[in-house]
Amino acid sequence: MREIDLPPYAPVLMESTRALGYSLEAAVADLLDNSVSAGATEINIQFWALDDPYMYFLDNGHGMSSDDATSAMQYGSKSPLDVRIATDMGRFGLGLKTASLSQCRKLTVVTCKDGVYSARQWDLDIINKRKKWILLVLDMEQMESLPGFNELREFESGTLVVWENFDRLSAGTVSFERTLGRKMDDVRTHVSLVFHRYLSGEPGLKKVAIAINNSPVHPTDPFLVGRSEQIMDIEPIVIDGHRLTALPYILPHISRLTKDELQSLGGEDGMRRKQGFYVYRNRRLLVWGTWFRLLRQAELYKLARVRVDIPNSLDYLWNLDIRKSTAVPPEIVRRNLERIVKRIAEGSKRTWTFRGKRETHDAVGHTWERNKLREGISYTINRDHPLVSAVRQRVGKQHDIDLERLLRLIEEGLPLNALFVDMTEDEHFTTESTTEANVRELALSALSQVAQTHEELEKCFAWMERFEPFSIMPEVIGKLRKEMLH
Repeated sequence: MREIDLPPYAPVLMESTRALGYSLEAAVADLLDNSVSAGATEINIQFWALDDPYMYFLDNGHGMSSDDATSAMQYGSKSPLDVRIATDMGRFGLGLKTASLSQCRKLTVVTCKDGVYSARQWDLDIINKRKKWILLVLDMEQMESLPGFNELREFESGTLVVWENFDRLSAGTVSFERTLGRKMDDVRTHVSLVFHRYLSGEPGLKKVAIAINNSPVHPTDPFLVGRSEQIMDIEPIVIDGHRLTALPYILPHISRLTKDELQSLGGEDGMRRKQGFYVYRNRRLLVWGTWFRLLRQAELYKLARVRVDIPNSLDYLWNLDIRKSTAVPPEIVRRNLERIVKRIAEGSKRTWTFRGKRETHDAVGHTWERNKLREGISYTINRDHPLVSAVRQRVGKQHDIDLERLLRLIEEGLPLNALFVDMTEDEHFTTESTTEANVRELALSALSQVAQTHEELEKCFAWMERFEPFSIMPEVIGKLRKEMLH
């Protein structure tokens, strides 16, 4: 038996790995991973689309030595089987090169550590011409000509990554400036979500400031922490001695969201598409908007989110890909998540069904009641609602049968099929009766008919606090109460 040393052919391999499927936003996120792993607290992304276009990434991390800079530019510089420190965001030792060269033909890395500057460059045109792995080592004069180098000098340590020659981004575009500007808007949206925990900061996590063309990127919290209901405590799952956690949330009903909150969640359509698991690796978002086939995406589950935190020590179980955009849970994790899914799905269903209030076992009297029968589910008007009782009392016994027939006509004419179609198409429901003016007018009308004395007014206001639609707007009823009782 004899051996043959058969290294890959540089031009073919480098051109081939450009087709791994990186989008611009995924490529940018991959580079930000390196900055975060390097302990950076400031990261600035700058892009320029005119004349000689470029994009650069500048951070104030700990930087690299000259040998480390060379190693960082090597394909497969670190094995995915190697044990990494807990904060390492890398995986295959390919991200810097494959992400960058998927977008450009010239990649330059300049780094500073202990006052020493080092620079390395891959130029695909030179590789194709020379047919070899030609890694260029830049001198100081060449470094100084690079965009962003003067800004790097302002840091004690840090790294500058420069992209040039955007052959793929510019292909087929009428205006590269307009195209790049639009794509960078998508990058901003992507970064604000994927790194939202770093942008916000949290216990045990260093806060990172990220800017694009000097404009800060603000975090997008997919869980609306502080506004959402946390229906379970953190659920720990231990695999091979390593701990991952799951934390379920139920978002507020859409009628209780502000315009900005709804927009941050992607609008009504975005809420439906983004329900499901949010998987974080070292608190960096990897995958979101999927139930991993444990539950189908449906309108009634659109408020459900589950935050799953995994350590990098379990990468081998999650089938993590090079782009860090795909992760599949192993069977042992799926079994644990399935139990969580059942509870959170039911919680989302209850919240969505009654405008953010639980449909049963609460202190609020609803206008409609949900009845579980042997034949299925039916909805009926609450006969114990004070307004129904007041009308029944007013019409008297001789018209009581007519009133009951009217109520049944309304119940039987409830357009359930049309409601279902509208809900699945993410229609936003609204009714005139829930405006402040109409709730006030309805309250005044009810009070004038059933309350004559101060004591009767007190009783009426007490039940208004517990029954729809008055309970939806307690501030309106509270103001009216002050006007009439003081």
